Amino acid sequence: MSSYSDADNQCQPGDTICEITVYKQEVIIVPILLLASFLVTLLIVLLMRCCPGKGIRGRPSIILARPHSTRRLSRHTQRQSARQNLQGIEAPPELNPLEHEELPMSTPTPHDAPDTLSAVPETPRERQHGSFNLVTPLPLSFFVKPNDSVTLYRARMDNRDVILRTLKETADASEGQSFLGFASFLSELGTHPFLPCLIGVLSLHTPLITVMEELEHRDLLGFLWRCRQDTGGESPCDITEKRIFTMGGQVASALEYLHGQSCIHGNVGARSVLVGRDLTAKLWGLGPAYRRKTQAGTPGELENTETRKWQAPEVLARRLVSQSSDVWSFGILLHEMVTLGDPPFPKVMANDLLQYLQRGKTQKRPANCSNSLYSIIKSCGQYAPHERPALAEVIRKLQSGEKRANNRPVLRVPGPLDIEKYLHEAGYGEAYNYTVL
Repeated sequence: MSSYSDADNQCQPGDTICEITVYKQEVIIVPILLLASFLVTLLIVLLMRCCPGKGIRGRPSIILARPHSTRRLSRHTQRQSARQNLQGIEAPPELNPLEHEELPMSTPTPHDAPDTLSAVPETPRERQHGSFNLVTPLPLSFFVKPNDSVTLYRARMDNRDVILRTLKETADASEGQSFLGFASFLSELGTHPFLPCLIGVLSLHTPLITVMEELEHRDLLGFLWRCRQDTGGESPCDITEKRIFTMGGQVASALEYLHGQSCIHGNVGARSVLVGRDLTAKLWGLGPAYRRKTQAGTPGELENTETRKWQAPEVLARRLVSQSSDVWSFGILLHEMVTLGDPPFPKVMANDLLQYLQRGKTQKRPANCSNSLYSIIKSCGQYAPHERPALAEVIRKLQSGEKRANNRPVLRVPGPLDIEKYLHEAGYGEAYNYTVL
């Protein structure tokens, strides 16, 4: 009221200019200040959305690192000041913390940083650059026990297909330590043409991610099942005995390399082999090997009772596990390949398998199996570990068989796969599922 009375006292009736002068703060100055504040706020929001890399927060690095070496990693990250940036991460909601981030990616070398691990030894001094895009969840192969701490995604990076092993946000500290420890374990094993390539690890930012190469046909067991009734002419599913010798030789070569690194695989089977676009076979399934290295326990203790049908007699009896135990399981793998994914010892219950083997029983010869291939399967399946051949001898026999094998007849199995029957005969529980990585 006082302002209105002041205007009446100062201005003559009808003097508009005088009234505007009196009310200029309420009518002009305050609205202009409000409008300017709105425009400045809007400009800041637009700049933050369009240029997220200009923010104050620190940027993560994709590196390979040993657990418990954060201080050393920081020093190494500072030395990488000249590295370039990746732009444009497209991700599902689970990976939103990475969306639109700029991620410098490097592959440190042992010479430059002795406390880091090299991902690509063939080009140790080159820095790898790229970005994740087209990120989609990786479907499971068939009903098996899920991993509660790791989610798998398919993605593209540097014009190649990759698999992202992503640690879930719900994982606790021990699961995070195990996740990084497994990545360190893989890198310490080094590279081999028939082991999946470890590309890098995002370890200084959540979510933690291990980047692996993707093999187009995924696990060998699922691939063999798809080959059973694929009659549509020439296709990748045309499995011949010659192909079995070739792929078997590749897996045996990887297994021999692991043994040379003092690593017993302990999980050899079609479920643990990945198949590439050109039908190259690469040995995977290294989780039990890592757990055996990091966890104390009985030398012959079974890590997973669902794989008893693939385990050597000494492992079933909980005695010492050796390289010969992997040779036994490799013979089971060859049997899976020639039968296009049949379970081993289908007529024997898993709990009765040890007694069955103690009576001198062996795998029966499959209908489509040649004498040369079955002789390798049978030699790998000797009850006494010292009677099984060394992997070098197995590889020599596979190479010899590959040269003589017929590459014309394509293996087929009549009738569709009965998954419930398979799970029962293979010794899997109904509540379990299986994933590759």
